Amino acid sequence: MEKILDLITEKMGRAFQEAGYDASFGRVTVSNRPDLCEYQCNGALSAAKQYKCAPIQIAKAVVEKLDGGDYSMAEAVMPGFINLKLSDTFLQSYLEKMRTTPDFGVEKIGEGKTIVVDYGGANVAKPLHIGHLRPAIIGEALKRLYAFFGYHAIGDVHLGDWGLQMGLIITELQERQPELPYFDPDYTGEYPAEPPFTLSDLEEIYPAASAKKKVDEDFAARAHTATFALQQGRRGYRAIWQHIMNISLPDLKRIYDSLDVHFEKWLGESDADPYIPAMIEDLKSRGFAVESEGALVFPVAEETDKKEVPPCILVKSDGAAIYATTDLATMVQRMRDWNPDKILYVTDKRQALHFEQIFRAAHKSGIVRLETELEHLGHGTMNGKDGKPFKTRDGGVLRLETLIRDMTDFVRAKVVENQIVAPEEVEDTTAKIALAALKYGDLSNQPTKDYNFDLERFAAFEGNTGPYILYTIVRVKSILEKYGPWESLPIPQPVNDCAKDLMLSITRLGPTLETALKSSAPNLICAYIYELSGCVNKFYHETPILKEADETVKAGHIALIGLAKRVLETCIHILGFSAPEKM
Repeated sequence: MEKILDLITEKMGRAFQEAGYDASFGRVTVSNRPDLCEYQCNGALSAAKQYKCAPIQIAKAVVEKLDGGDYSMAEAVMPGFINLKLSDTFLQSYLEKMRTTPDFGVEKIGEGKTIVVDYGGANVAKPLHIGHLRPAIIGEALKRLYAFFGYHAIGDVHLGDWGLQMGLIITELQERQPELPYFDPDYTGEYPAEPPFTLSDLEEIYPAASAKKKVDEDFAARAHTATFALQQGRRGYRAIWQHIMNISLPDLKRIYDSLDVHFEKWLGESDADPYIPAMIEDLKSRGFAVESEGALVFPVAEETDKKEVPPCILVKSDGAAIYATTDLATMVQRMRDWNPDKILYVTDKRQALHFEQIFRAAHKSGIVRLETELEHLGHGTMNGKDGKPFKTRDGGVLRLETLIRDMTDFVRAKVVENQIVAPEEVEDTTAKIALAALKYGDLSNQPTKDYNFDLERFAAFEGNTGPYILYTIVRVKSILEKYGPWESLPIPQPVNDCAKDLMLSITRLGPTLETALKSSAPNLICAYIYELSGCVNKFYHETPILKEADETVKAGHIALIGLAKRVLETCIHILGFSAPEKM
């Protein structure tokens, strides 16, 4: 279905052509003066230079060629602007088509294309912390947005399960329990089915080992050796690694589930490991990988670079692979398995140089075909209410589970205090409002910018917040429930200015989602549904809906707010949360 702005622009182009001017001057934009008009065209100002006549003369000639049935106002004003207001009939027709077309007629521009969204980035054996919040919810929203546009969207958590933390855990465990069979190189029997540690043990072992590494050079060296031995396939170490995975993954999935974040693939650095040897040999044989100070590197600098871009290190001097190695090998795997049209990485913006290096290496070497787009969305950090890095009272990094619990507890207290729902509905309602508060509070900010986390502001039922959006949806749900079956009711012509503003806002759904997709900016969807919710509430307050005596007019009101509800629900689903039945 054609976007309304494209439709108006097409009509305006024809009017320019019929008036004797080039159709390209007919571009229409949303008015920046809504008090004067809804749309405007400034093409006559540009055309005047080419045709050497007054812009107002051109504008007047074009207005005469416009179809009067499409506009309630079409006027040429000095020095040559064309101001437009859509007719009620035109708007009604367009919204009725939106109502009856699947997904509101939004064009499926991704049909037949595949995108891999790499987000999450959790490290096994470590608790998720607040630094994992943004990539999880931004990545989930973008994956859902791509899926809405018809892409085959594959979300991959890309676990950190193959690095130094594994060697640290193995070395610390050996110091504590050296008698375990995993450390006996001559052991040939079956390893125990039960792990020699619990999740709580792991959460204590890793920080202890990490701290020890910083002060004990011998321990650090043994941890590096253990990491290398694990990657080379030492049997006992692989068994420990499997225990760690079996314990960590269910807990990671539990926390991601509580955020309504879901990955199609739970692959990690370990899954890319089998691809590394052949990839390295191929890069060496074709001259892309060269030795430098004992390491193997891939030079990626170009003559046009305005700042230094260091070589991409593939293998360190001690023979160990690093992030760049596994990231490139992961690309090999993704291209072989899915041959995606795009791979989108959602990580901290401080990793920008790393991704610049591996993107260049991937395209230069042909690991990724040139037609496959590689994008890194580097997000900002979440700070405390005071604008400083978010820390616990003892100065540590706040666990993500704790942050979720704090938001949930705060919302639950408000739900209970205000007696919003029956006691048996408190937990479900609380969970949905808390998730909306948390996700919308984050997503409403530009992804690349830092922002301050403010629990009280994010959980407020008024203002630009997730709970306000939910309240709007729930209010409409209540009206529709009282009215009865409404889904087949046709869209009416606007009965007042509030109705028309609401209708115009609904028409902006497609362009907003498309811009959000192209810009990797879920915040644009948040801004849109905040505007739309404002229009819904203004219409509700200024228009009698259920009290309307004329049944035909009442049915029109219901059809309009029903369409608005569907649009809002679609948008919050993309953003990754849902509305309760009551609030």
